Amino acid sequence: MAHSRFAADRGLSARMTTVMFLLGALFVALIVVVMLIFPPQYAPFIGLIGLGAAWLQWFTSDTIAMKAMRAREVTPEEAPELHAMIDRLCTMADMPKPRVGVADTDLPNAFATGRSPKRSVVVVTTGILRRLNGEELEGVLAHELSHVAHRDVLVMTIASSAGIMAGMLTRGAQYGALFGGNRRDNNSGPAWIVVLLASMVVYAISFFLLRLLSRYRELSADRAGAQLTMKPRALASALQKITGETNKIPAKDLRSAQSMNAFFITPAAAGVSVATLTSTHPSLEQRLEQLARIEAELGRQH
Repeated sequence: MAHSRFAADRGLSARMTTVMFLLGALFVALIVVVMLIFPPQYAPFIGLIGLGAAWLQWFTSDTIAMKAMRAREVTPEEAPELHAMIDRLCTMADMPKPRVGVADTDLPNAFATGRSPKRSVVVVTTGILRRLNGEELEGVLAHELSHVAHRDVLVMTIASSAGIMAGMLTRGAQYGALFGGNRRDNNSGPAWIVVLLASMVVYAISFFLLRLLSRYRELSADRAGAQLTMKPRALASALQKITGETNKIPAKDLRSAQSMNAFFITPAAAGVSVATLTSTHPSLEQRLEQLARIEAELGRQH
């Protein structure tokens, strides 16, 4: 975790370490399987592709996320109130100030991304700026800044490399099968079947591991953000507003933003339950219950 006054979360640190280790092992295993199946002369090339995919995902994560949401970085002159709020929260948290971005979309949401606290960016949509009051927006920004301080954004970005590589290999194996790939492995059928099965297994495991981590990190960010601002009720109100307003967004617009669900403060989904194994976020009820407990604890302390 980066130096800050955000409450440390050992549970989050343990989960991030475990997920990184497991997905790293899967990533290496997948590359080894591919190297064993294809001719030896392709081994260095395949290894470089795997390492290159992981490096590219790490190095360009903020740019990719910004482009996906058509967001732009804004200066203090362009968004003085937003910058002032982030300045105040960063001072409270004793952490470096990230870059600030705005996405011009009616979808009410926010996210943080970046490969390090100094290279991070916090993005809010124009939809959320129109709908939340000052205290609610402060709660959302504190939530996003805690992601940066805990470095879980970086872990989510790197960890997703295994799934991305597996997805690419799955497509490649399907393409090979379609066009008659019939070179046989020494022990078990056509090479493309082995690659397809291995990559599908890696993708499935990484899919569920990332979602388990994602749900926990959202609860952790809710806790840390609420404890920093001392206003858990404001964050609870913001979550309720965002969820309610998201239900009014056209399905077409929601679908176009769903690739960013793992990074949003609430998922871009309407009329569905998110309390499932495949969800990127805990249920709204679970988040509100946690914030109510924090509100009660803060009340007893005072």
